[in-house]
Amino acid sequence: MQDKHLFEYAVIRVVPRVEREEFLNVGVIIFAKSLKFLQMKYEVNRQKLLNFSDKLDIAEIEEYLKAYEQISVGTAESGPIGKLDQPSRFRWLTATRSTIVQSSRVHSGFCAEPEKALQDLFNKFVL
Repeated sequence: MQDKHLFEYAVIRVVPRVEREEFLNVGVIIFAKSLKFLQMKYEVNRQKLLNFSDKLDIAEIEEYLKAYEQISVGTAESGPIGKLDQPSRFRWLTATRSTIVQSSRVHSGFCAEPEKALQDLFNKFVL
């Protein structure tokens, strides 16, 4: 298992009505400390979200998800959170929230290629 690296991941979901606790998985974030890898992948299925609630502001949700992505990469547009180190950014992004965009609990696994693990998790939980 020397070529395998520990990684942590969480599923990103949209919770249209927090009080109902119903959600739709829209993305995955993965962090592999030993590889200095932190990346998020998401896809918004407008029709599925609108089936939950026709009052959703899809553009606003997409902006939140774009901010998550920018923070994970650490771009200049991501503000002060984006300037933190990768472990701190991952912990901030996966912290428990009661907002419309949330993450699952953090899970772990082993992989040789984090990009492939991200895609596999995205296929499994989002598509």
